[in-house]
Amino acid sequence: MSPTNAPLFKLLSARMNWLSQRQAVLAQNIANSDTPDYQPRDLRAKDFKTLAAGLTGRSPRLSVARTDGHHLLGKALARIGLAGEQQREVFETAPDGNAVILEEQTAKAGQTALDHQLASNIYKKYVGMVKTALGSAGGG
Repeated sequence: MSPTNAPLFKLLSARMNWLSQRQAVLAQNIANSDTPDYQPRDLRAKDFKTLAAGLTGRSPRLSVARTDGHHLLGKALARIGLAGEQQREVFETAPDGNAVILEEQTAKAGQTALDHQLASNIYKKYVGMVKTALGSAGGG
């Protein structure tokens, strides 16, 4: 298997693609903050189980490992915190019907930028690790 076909590369690529699309949607919301009757939009993220199933082509079967019979089993269907925020009900609407709250959209755009930076840093570190494993100079 080539390093670029690794599941981590695929996950990071999908995550960065989603973050780029979300940033475009949030920028469109901000650009239309004065447009009458404009309703803000957002993307819903896939949860981890869906992403993992897409990589392997089958449903992931991860279970909690127990080293002692007295340990709790845990919940089999517990959600991992990768699910996207549901589009909330409109909190405030201007007299012209516009429901964009600039502070909210700016905060979401900032968080999206931080998430993108995190994903690109993980990607960079993984490439460095692969270079080091292959014996290339300057793998860091």
